[in-house]
Amino acid sequence: MVSAESSYTRWETLKDEEVTVSDVQDTLAPANDDLWVAAACVDRFVSDEVVQRSLIELGIKRTSAAVERCREVLLLPSRAPGSSDAVNGPKELLSVYFTDTPEDAQLCHIRTALLARLDRLNSFAEIYKELLAKKRDEEDNAGIDEEWEDDPWKEEGEASTIAHAASPVQPPIPLQDFLAEDILDMACFFASQECFDAVRTLITYHRSCLWPSRFAILNSIPCHSNPSDYRDFLPAYDAATDKELASPLRRWRTEEDWVESPQVQAALSQTKLSAEFEALHPISANVASQESQLLSAQRLTSWYQKRVDQVISSTGMLDTALSLVQHGGSLGIPDLDELGEDLSLMTRLVYDIPQAWAQDDEDWTLARWRSMEPSKVVGAYLAHSTPDTVDKDISRLIMPYLFVLESRSERAGQPDPDLPERLLHNYVLGAPLDIVAAIIEASKRTLLPQQRVIKNDEDVARLALACLYGNNSLTEWMTMNRIFECLPAWEIGSSPEDEADEADATIASLGEFVTPSTAHPQCGPTDLLFFFKPLPVTSLSRALDILDVHLQSGQIFARWNVPAPLRWFLQSAGNVIEQRAWANRMARRTGAAADKLGEMQDWEWLLDDMLKLCGRNESGVPSAFGLLTEEEVSSIFFSGLLSSGRFDIAKALIHSKHGKLTLQASKIEDLCLAASCEFYDNASSANYKVGDMKLAYDCLNVPAPSQQLTKERDFIEATSRLSSFNVMSRPGIPILPIEIRLTKDRLSLISRVLSSNADAYKHTQVMLDLLHKLGFRDDVVAEVKTLAMISDAALQAEDFTRAFDTNQKMIDVVFKLRSATSSGSSDPRLQEASEVCWLACFQLGRHPEFPDVEQKLTLMGRALELCPADKLNDILTPWRRNGTRGFGGAQGTTCRSLPPSETCCYKAGLFPAITLKQSPRSHNSSS
Repeated sequence: MVSAESSYTRWETLKDEEVTVSDVQDTLAPANDDLWVAAACVDRFVSDEVVQRSLIELGIKRTSAAVERCREVLLLPSRAPGSSDAVNGPKELLSVYFTDTPEDAQLCHIRTALLARLDRLNSFAEIYKELLAKKRDEEDNAGIDEEWEDDPWKEEGEASTIAHAASPVQPPIPLQDFLAEDILDMACFFASQECFDAVRTLITYHRSCLWPSRFAILNSIPCHSNPSDYRDFLPAYDAATDKELASPLRRWRTEEDWVESPQVQAALSQTKLSAEFEALHPISANVASQESQLLSAQRLTSWYQKRVDQVISSTGMLDTALSLVQHGGSLGIPDLDELGEDLSLMTRLVYDIPQAWAQDDEDWTLARWRSMEPSKVVGAYLAHSTPDTVDKDISRLIMPYLFVLESRSERAGQPDPDLPERLLHNYVLGAPLDIVAAIIEASKRTLLPQQRVIKNDEDVARLALACLYGNNSLTEWMTMNRIFECLPAWEIGSSPEDEADEADATIASLGEFVTPSTAHPQCGPTDLLFFFKPLPVTSLSRALDILDVHLQSGQIFARWNVPAPLRWFLQSAGNVIEQRAWANRMARRTGAAADKLGEMQDWEWLLDDMLKLCGRNESGVPSAFGLLTEEEVSSIFFSGLLSSGRFDIAKALIHSKHGKLTLQASKIEDLCLAASCEFYDNASSANYKVGDMKLAYDCLNVPAPSQQLTKERDFIEATSRLSSFNVMSRPGIPILPIEIRLTKDRLSLISRVLSSNADAYKHTQVMLDLLHKLGFRDDVVAEVKTLAMISDAALQAEDFTRAFDTNQKMIDVVFKLRSATSSGSSDPRLQEASEVCWLACFQLGRHPEFPDVEQKLTLMGRALELCPADKLNDILTPWRRNGTRGFGGAQGTTCRSLPPSETCCYKAGLFPAITLKQSPRSHNSSS
């Protein structure tokens, strides 16, 4: 036997980690002092569960005698020893006893702490057992997975698995800490670490300590945790009491110990003990008093709503929030239906459409969701849908959402049965055409009603019409045709006259509706649906017939690179100017350099398409060029062909026996002349061997020869000849063909040639040919004026021989005209030619530097013969004065001495009357 003193000494020298069960039995148990043994047991915290249990059991055993003594006190008469006051109740009896016998009070207090510690130890053992079971399950599952891996070289991996299986499980909290720390702090710690089995054990077996602080524990659970893992301790609702459902009380010990009874605890609380004993059983409830009460239904709902907001705002995990609400609903929490609906719809948006989460800069929250308009929600659901998926997306995403909206409106007492249809239609109206086509295809009549996205045929037709006429696409004709092919067809009989009238009325009203105005600058699909909404089936059927024609016309336009939106066909239905302009555009743009057609068959195809656009179809619906005749369309086509420069194809079409180009020869000639003038006016060079001038010249070879064509061809040649003389429009800038055509007095062009080219007067015949090609072929007066200009140019160059020869030709022309004119008639041409001729002769004849007297006399004679009577004296006076001098010498009047306004030179086609004045030299001679 170990002495008591040695037991005390031995026990005090042992460290906590050195204590064993043998030490407890051999050293501590033999001690006789129950208070010291109990205090020693309660003072020790060891990491070994068995040792700790032996300590607790020994301590409880050594306090049993004190419990018996206390119980015996209650059996004594109800009067305290040595006191005259009566003690009525057990609490007072025990309180007096504990005061008188503090050792037993300390032992009861120690017993209370050891019993609580025993409960904690049992909880620790249960938690550890659950950890072992969980670890074993994980290892078993890992082993099963590895059995399927057929890898014979994985010996090292197998060894590591065995070593891992043999490794012990470490508890999340050491045993000594688990027993010593506040139980609420431990429960919150386990909750924060997602050790829900440990939390469940603590809440189950320590309900009296943790129940008042249950929401503090729940709030310690991470927001990302799956609510299914901690469903057991989520707050529930009791409909019978309209309050929170209290969880059942469970204990490790089936019966409550005597010292744990309320009267004993009350007596102990009134007993003054030392601080060491007070610390053995600390109070852990540090929460507000109202939290210890059962919550009302409204507060329960509020907690779930706040928890959902916290989960979404901190993690964005909508599926976790939805799971929480679903568990709350299963636990009877009221008023979570709408929240669950919102979360369910949001999870579809975020998780069923991955792109929505990846490409959205703003986080999805309940506040954002609830602030969105329903139309925006529909758009968000289908923002990433493709033509292949949009019908399925509508069925699985949009329809549930629309059903929820309709149900809510009914629950709110404001039923709106048209709401789903209206929202879906609004989406279709704003969707791209390929999406619209997919929706219309999923709504065609051949499908079963439950398979159709839009189930009403009239709605399908109205939506298709509004989307097609409301869009501005110029390229998606195949998509438009797909839409049209899925539209319903109604058999509605009527006479051809009625059909035509009805078509005209429908097109006119539609055209007026889509025409931009100040009130509606742009008519969109929504506006058009408003137009089509009240139309009956007959009008819708007629509108579909019109749409068929317009789609065919639009495809033809697109084929020839002149696409137009479908609304254009409505706007131009009554506008012949617009139709004619588009026909010209079609004929000319197709022949442009970028779209040049190569073969005659291509041009015949274009002509055939343009003729298809004339008139009306079998249903009386006018086509794109319904206001133009076939002749006018053929003319426009032929003009476009000519503008492309394909004159060989133009000739072939004219002479083709089976061609569709049926134009009169005169019309063809007019078109060729117009095309030639267009090339001419646009030419940047006057050389008819290159560029637009060549096209203008060659274009005149397309029709049969005629006088008008020859005249235009001569004019082009004259223009080219003028450019060869370097005639300038402004200094350094050659004259353009358009300037030549716009010159009112074309004789001035010859004057500019003579003035800008010193030797041009030497080529009289060239100048006369130029005159003829400028359009003066049979104009004698123009020929006389041209010869006068040539003579004047020769005179300025003092080439008197060529000047005299030119005058002789001019005289011959005048006298030939005189002989052709009947005597007595006053031909203004003859008068004008004579006027020009006598002035030219007089100017050369009186020139002092002209040496040939005989020629001078001849010229003066011709001047006297052709001049008017009132000018005879002006010619005879110098004749007489200088007759004896041979019209020579110094007395002659010099042309160069005359003022510019009185010179005989031809200026701009006019020969002003000359007032002969004596030069100073001549005057001095006569005097």
